[in-house]
Amino acid sequence: MSLEERIGYRFVDPRLLRTALAHRSWCSEHPGEQSNERLEFLGDAVLGLVTAHALYERFPDAPEGQLAKARASVVSAATLAEVGLALDLGDHLRLGKGEAASGGATKGSILADAVEALIGAVYLDGGIEPARALVLAQLDDRISDAASRPGARDYKTRLQEVAAADGLQPPIYEISESGPDHLKRFDATVEIGGEVRGTGHGSSKKEAEQRAARAAWEARSPEDGASDV
Repeated sequence: MSLEERIGYRFVDPRLLRTALAHRSWCSEHPGEQSNERLEFLGDAVLGLVTAHALYERFPDAPEGQLAKARASVVSAATLAEVGLALDLGDHLRLGKGEAASGGATKGSILADAVEALIGAVYLDGGIEPARALVLAQLDDRISDAASRPGARDYKTRLQEVAAADGLQPPIYEISESGPDHLKRFDATVEIGGEVRGTGHGSSKKEAEQRAARAAWEARSPEDGASDV
């Protein structure tokens, strides 16, 4: 699958996509080539705007401080690196020989920068709507989770409460990790009563556990009621 198919957008000017994927290490070896740094700068602004707009609309009662913290978590380098991995962006990057040899295609900072450059390229090529669609396609769940009221999305707490209400032992979480030090992935499973109820992954143990707890919470059957797992 091509990168354009993965992001659901076909460029009118393919040169923009080419530039978005050009790391400065490549450009230093190919005089005349433009790096993706300017597009990264633009994409960062577009990403911030789209994220801020989505948070503003979805959480009308959230104060400014909470919205600001939510936006920061959504547009963090760690989050964007995960997006880059999900898109297999490293397979498409143009890297210098040294950077490629040192694993640049999987470096979180390079992937995060390339995601921002890609957003900037889509914005220049098609305007704000396709750029918005790209951002929301990749980050919609994170945007919805990030600004939830304190405790409203604390699924670990919810799961523990309903387990206690049912007379069960507290949920037990198992964590495994993989990936290089600069781009760790954590996978979590949660058991209740000796049964695996949910799994999740994230860039931190806390995030993976919350996602596993959320999966367990949402997997409850309708007839379980509010107090059952």
